[in-house]
Amino acid sequence: MKTISRRLTLTLALAGSLAASVAALAIAADSELIVFDWSGYEDPSFHQKYLDKNGDSPTFAFFGDEDEAFEKIRSGFKADLGHPCSQSVVKWREAGLLQPLDTSKITDWNSLNPGIMAMKDLATTADGKAWFMPWDWGNTLVTYNTEKVDEKDVQSLKAFADPKFEGRVSIGDNVDDAYALASLVLGIKDWTTMTEDQFKQASDFLRQVHKNVRLYWTDTTDIVQALSGGEVDLAWAWNDAAVQSIAAGAPIKSKKDTDEGISTWVCGYVLFKDAPGNSEKAYDYLNAINDPEVAKVLVGDWGYGQANAKGMESVDPQVMKEKGYDDVEKFVDKTLFQSPVPSDLKLKMIAEFEKIKAGY
Repeated sequence: MKTISRRLTLTLALAGSLAASVAALAIAADSELIVFDWSGYEDPSFHQKYLDKNGDSPTFAFFGDEDEAFEKIRSGFKADLGHPCSQSVVKWREAGLLQPLDTSKITDWNSLNPGIMAMKDLATTADGKAWFMPWDWGNTLVTYNTEKVDEKDVQSLKAFADPKFEGRVSIGDNVDDAYALASLVLGIKDWTTMTEDQFKQASDFLRQVHKNVRLYWTDTTDIVQALSGGEVDLAWAWNDAAVQSIAAGAPIKSKKDTDEGISTWVCGYVLFKDAPGNSEKAYDYLNAINDPEVAKVLVGDWGYGQANAKGMESVDPQVMKEKGYDDVEKFVDKTLFQSPVPSDLKLKMIAEFEKIKAGY
């Protein structure tokens, strides 16, 4: 099994660290297409059909987080395709960084998961223009050491604030995942409508969680090492944290059926407004990663889902069950989709989360 994370591979941890500080660090290949991405997604198994047609992989440039990517592009860095997640799409679009996609050139566009495509302001706008091709999706969910934590003690997400877990908790250094956790505890499933009072309650809950936090993880390498090494016993983490920990022989399990539910994030690809490369190759790449066969890699090796519903249907049922995708509808009614939030609310979340982490 490949130990690849959503953002960094274990084997490319050093390269990922460099990418975080030097956003334009690149793996040069086909110079006619530049893909601005998270480290790890340059894996050829994701774009085999592009290789078959064009003879080489695209040139990949890496970023450490989406805010860094946004600033880099806004400052003049040139790339053809980018890989943001749902929370950033509106911001990138409103900043004039994107151009709409020609969906007639994207094979299986109509096979993209209807539930994902219906996320507010995500893929298409009211004028019918498409700005984002959803591709990978997964969850942020309870992940715990089965030898140190009884499952009944993590049936509720309120466990993250339970004093019994003081010094044993880790959540991501990620404002979206943090407020998704707090929103679920409050029973909020659509955080785009969060009121001022709910925001205060959510922030107060995160302050209680902070008292238990041993570390705020920044990538899957961090949390896998912390869980596998016994540094923490309870984490709010992505699917691949458990997948990698289990592969390493650690007694780690993820849990989707908590009382309050889970959070679901969606990432995908956008076409930059000033894309300098070959536009046809950009669509070759989108078609390659949207190929249904790629779902077998995403689900089997990463523990994530592919937005192409046809692809998910092609995955071995046993693998789907093992990764928790055998009955998606079972948990959809108790999930918070990380759809784009209003910009003023997002800015408040960012500012407040920094205070919380600093102990204020």
